Amino acid sequence: QVQLVESGGGLVQAGGSLRLSCAASGSIFRFNAMAWYRQAPGKQRELVATITGGGSTNYADSVKGRFTISRDNAKNTVSLQMNSLKPEDTAVYYCVHRGYWGQGTQVTVSS
Repeated sequence: QVQLVESGGGLVQAGGSLRLSCAASGSIFRFNAMAWYRQAPGKQRELVATITGGGSTNYADSVKGRFTISRDNAKNTVSLQMNSLKPEDTAVYYCVHRGYWGQGTQVTVSS
């Protein structure tokens, strides 16, 4: 079992920044990837960013250059630094590890 708790969401104006955090507990495997997904109203869930146990990262084209994913294996946390936010980034953001999902945190970007 893995428990994932996201935090850091909120309301921000376009061009602003937010930092999401995910605290993981339970059967955490430090060699497994962690990921952030998001889902906007009426849209399919979208993979935003991934990070392997070794620190290799991958991003959706829509967020490249604006978002940065990082992890702290000692603290079992993964973060998503989001800069230059756009209204189309509005969504519920989820942390994912080994097929387990957090409850999500709402990010709203106003124009």
